[in-house]
Amino acid sequence: MKAYLALLIAFATPLGAQQIDVSPSGATRTIAAAVAAATPGTRIVVHAGLYAESTVVIDKRLELVGDGMPVLDGRGTHGLILVKADDVTVRGFVLRNVGTSFVDDRAALKVSDSHGCVIQDNRVENGFFAIYLANTTDCLIEHNVIVGHATSESTAGTGIHLWSSRRITIADNHISGQRDGIYFEFVHNSTIRNNVSEGNLRYGLHFMYSDDCEYLGNEFRHNGSGVAVMYTKRVTMIGNRFEDNWGAASYGLLFKEISDARLVDNVIRRNTIGLLADGANRIIADHNDFIDNGWALRLDASTLDGRFTRNNFAGNTFDVAANGRGETTTFDGNYWQAYLGYDLNRDGVGDIPYRPVRLFSVLVEHNQPALLMLRSAFVDLLDAAERALPALTPESVVDARPAMRRIQ
Repeated sequence: MKAYLALLIAFATPLGAQQIDVSPSGATRTIAAAVAAATPGTRIVVHAGLYAESTVVIDKRLELVGDGMPVLDGRGTHGLILVKADDVTVRGFVLRNVGTSFVDDRAALKVSDSHGCVIQDNRVENGFFAIYLANTTDCLIEHNVIVGHATSESTAGTGIHLWSSRRITIADNHISGQRDGIYFEFVHNSTIRNNVSEGNLRYGLHFMYSDDCEYLGNEFRHNGSGVAVMYTKRVTMIGNRFEDNWGAASYGLLFKEISDARLVDNVIRRNTIGLLADGANRIIADHNDFIDNGWALRLDASTLDGRFTRNNFAGNTFDVAANGRGETTTFDGNYWQAYLGYDLNRDGVGDIPYRPVRLFSVLVEHNQPALLMLRSAFVDLLDAAERALPALTPESVVDARPAMRRIQ
């Protein structure tokens, strides 16, 4: 296998490019020495072994490639790799034991003021901040495994942390045990796809002021609070899963002070609150599954002009909760498991409108201990009375064309 890997590396090296080999018993025994000796465009191949050296600073264009997953160990005292040049690749390493810092954003692998980086096929263990990009453009973070051992938010960092960056692709990474799985601030025109972020103390994904990004096919599950989207414009989320976020302040997905979000083909399942919208304007939600949540959808009165079409609402304690009477969010053609209407002409559309806000959910909004009565006959009677003569639930929250069957 070693011979095979060496052959692959040799064939992948451009003709005429310099290659420097690093190994515990070779002529070059430290990565820092190899970087110092390299010219721009050099490939540095680091062979299997344990390397415990000071922070490796890469200040020229080169490839740093691990053969046999060599281990860089910070012994809990410092960051491991700092990239300060354009077009740098780091691939095939185990980065371990960075250690907590309260004075700097210490990271296993940090890229600063750079363009065109590739961070690929690495494993980060106990990295504090695992991968940190600041003021970068056109970088790829792909096929990395990040395993943290966070026990408190104050002593933990982010798995993949981006600040002031553009056109970043984050794909096929697995992140667990961090404070936040993925965190963005001032990040634009980036793509996040096919990642798994689970078991993090706070958020699976958290981003602010990060316009025009798309999130495709990711899984966010068993995180402290779920996914938070704040102060952002033009968010696209397609084919993601937001699951198993339970707790007094937990949700699958939070939209706060955002505009023009597009949700398509997502699964929002088994959360205390599936989607919480607070000051979120012009949400377009189509063909999503809101399944087995406490509250599937909570609409704050400051959320305006949303549109929910062809979504499935099933198994939720409350399908929709709204704290205002003049809601401008519209519902059309959704499937509601709790709908008790009929379809006489058999066109698949209910003949009477459906009002998804239960009277009991309005009472709970003002007096949460009332939840203790959830399964009582009195609550069933209240809801039946409100369905017959709507008086207290928002008149504008109504689906005029409810689907009779679950939408595939």
